[in-house]
Amino acid sequence: MVAPTLTSDHPGLEVLAEVAKVLAAGRAVEEGLAGVVGLLRRGLALPRCRLWLRSPDGSRFIPIAGPDDETQLPGFTSAVADRVTEGPLVHEEEALGCFEVIIPQGRFERMSHDVLVVVAQMLAPVLAADELSQDLASEVALRTRELEAQRNFAARIIDSLPVGLYAIDRGYRIRAWNRKREAGTQGVSREDALGREVFEVLDRQPRELLKLEFDRVFATGEIQTVEMDSQTTGEARHYRITKIPMRLDDEDISHVITIGEDVTAWRQAQQRLAQSEKLAAVGQLAAGVMHEINNPLATILACSEALSLRTAELPEQERGAQEEYLRIIDTEVQRCRRIVDGLLDFSRPKQSAHKAAADINAIIEQTLFLLKHHERFKWLMIERQLEKDLPQFQADAERLVQCFMALMLNAMDAMNSRGVLTVRTRLNPNRRDEILAEFIDTGTGIRQEDLPKIFEPFFTTKPQGRGTGLGLSVAYGIVEEHRGRIEVESQVGVGTNFKVFLPVG
Repeated sequence: MVAPTLTSDHPGLEVLAEVAKVLAAGRAVEEGLAGVVGLLRRGLALPRCRLWLRSPDGSRFIPIAGPDDETQLPGFTSAVADRVTEGPLVHEEEALGCFEVIIPQGRFERMSHDVLVVVAQMLAPVLAADELSQDLASEVALRTRELEAQRNFAARIIDSLPVGLYAIDRGYRIRAWNRKREAGTQGVSREDALGREVFEVLDRQPRELLKLEFDRVFATGEIQTVEMDSQTTGEARHYRITKIPMRLDDEDISHVITIGEDVTAWRQAQQRLAQSEKLAAVGQLAAGVMHEINNPLATILACSEALSLRTAELPEQERGAQEEYLRIIDTEVQRCRRIVDGLLDFSRPKQSAHKAAADINAIIEQTLFLLKHHERFKWLMIERQLEKDLPQFQADAERLVQCFMALMLNAMDAMNSRGVLTVRTRLNPNRRDEILAEFIDTGTGIRQEDLPKIFEPFFTTKPQGRGTGLGLSVAYGIVEEHRGRIEVESQVGVGTNFKVFLPVG
C-alpha cells in the first residue's frame, strides 16, 4: 500500500508526532497501542476508533484497543480491512490487523483516513517486531522448560540409583549428593551437604587420608576403587568405594564423583560360591581315595586285634606296655575312620535326591531326641521356640538331622557343656518363602577374623583331638543340597547364632 502524502500544513501531522512519541517511549506494546488509539480518537475526533489485530492462528480479528463497551461491528470479518474506513496494518505483505473507524452518517473526512493509513504503517513494524520477540520468548521458554525437564530427569535417575553418590569440585566442596547418600551411615541431608567441604560432612573419616584419595584422582585421572568393612550399623557390612574423575571441558579434571556401593550380599554370595567349590574339591578327593585309605586302616585294625590276642601269652610287665600301644593304635585308627567318614559326606550328593515332604519341627525334635543320650549334652539347658503350623518343605530328613546335630554339637563344645541352647523355628521375616531355623548358644563366641573360615574343611578352633574341623563343613554342604544357606552371627563372650534358611516349595 502506498503511503499518502501529507503536506507540512496537514492538521494530522501533530497527531502523527504524538504517535511517534508514544511509540518511542518504549512502553509495553498493549499500553502503547491503547495510547495511540486514544490520540487518534482525541486528535482526529474519531470517538469510535478501534484497533483490531489478527488472532495468532490467523483465523479472525480480535479487538485490542478501543471503547470497552463497543461490541463487534455488524458484518465484521477477517476482510475488515476492505470495508468502511480503515488503516490496514501490513508488514512484508502480511496483514497483522487494522484500524477501523465508524464515520457518523453523512460525514467522511479524507484527512482522517490518510492519518490512519500512516499510523498503521508506523505501527506495523512495531507489531511485527513484538510478535517476533514473543515468538522468540516462547521458544526460549520452551527450550528452558525442556532443559529443566531433562535436568530433573537426570536428577531422578541419579536419585534412583541403588548406590550412594556425591561429587566434589577442586575446592573439595560438595556439588552433588543423591538421595541414597542421604540415607547413608551418616544420614546427612542434601541441603546440609551441598556447598560444604566434604571433610566437614564426612568427619568420621581421617581428613588427610580422604584428601589424599581425592588428590590422587585429580592428579592421575585414574579411577580409584577400595573396599572396606564397616560395623557402623551394628552389623558387618562390606562397601566398595569408587572415585571417578569428571571433566567439564574435556581437558582438566574439574570434579571427582564418589560412588559407595553396599556389596555385602555380593560378597556373601562369592564366599558361598568359593565355599561350594572347596567342598566340591574335597568331595572329589574323598571319592578318589576312600578305598585307598579304608583298606589300609582295616588291615591295621585287624593286625592290632590279632596282636591283642597274643598279649595274653606275654609276661605281665611286657603285656601292660603292649596293651597300651595297641590302645593307641586302635584310638588313632578310629580317629582316621571318623575323618574319612566325614570326607565321604562330601561325595554323597545322590542322597539329596531322596526328598519328601518334611516338618522342620519334627526334624529338630528327632535330632534333640538323639542328642539327649549324649553324656555332655545332658548338662545343657534346651529352650525350644518352635513356631507351630509352619509349612512343610521338600527335604531329606536324615541329612538334615545330621546337619542340625553338627550345629548343636558345635554349640555344646562352645559352651563347654554348660549354658543355654535356644532352638527356634519360624518363617523368615524378610522372605515368606523360607523357613528359618536358629541355633543360639551362650558360649565363648567366634572371633570376627575366624568367621569367614569356619565352614572350611579341617578348620577348627577346638583343642587338639577334640574335633576334625569337618562338622560345620558337612552341615554347610547339606544345607546347600536343599537349596538353602547358613548365616552366622557371633560375639566373643556372648555367644553364637547359626541361622539355617530353607526354601519352602
